[in-house]
Amino acid sequence: MSEDLSNFKFKTPIPIRFSDIDAYGNVSNTIYLTYFEITRLRYWRDIVEWDLNSCGVILGRSEINYLKPITVDDNIACYLRTSRIGNSSFDVIYVLVKTNADGEEEICTTGKSVCISYDYANNRSVPIPQRERQRMIEYDEPGLITNTN
Repeated sequence: MSEDLSNFKFKTPIPIRFSDIDAYGNVSNTIYLTYFEITRLRYWRDIVEWDLNSCGVILGRSEINYLKPITVDDNIACYLRTSRIGNSSFDVIYVLVKTNADGEEEICTTGKSVCISYDYANNRSVPIPQRERQRMIEYDEPGLITNTN
């Protein structure tokens, strides 16, 4: 799988913690979802300006494609973009990269999450707030798939 990084505007560095490493010196497979979570939260806070106090977001599903190992000595970053927006759910895709000795980025992992706009007080999904929807559309166009179903 090859992702065109030029399609991604949002990128954030990810710190590798000692606790992320397994006995072989690699980042444990279980940690990748945490890296995606760090990236999602920064995107929602810095770009979408999602008001999590008035409308929450829950995960419906996450997928991970492991392509290359990441070690404690790697310098990594994660790209994210919204790829689909429905009525109450939306998809975000991730590309986790490490910088090689030549200063180029190598894709290590790709992933996708289905996110659901959620009303915690009433325990149900709700339509994506219009302001947040518009911010995602404006930031991640072109190529964003939108529907209203």
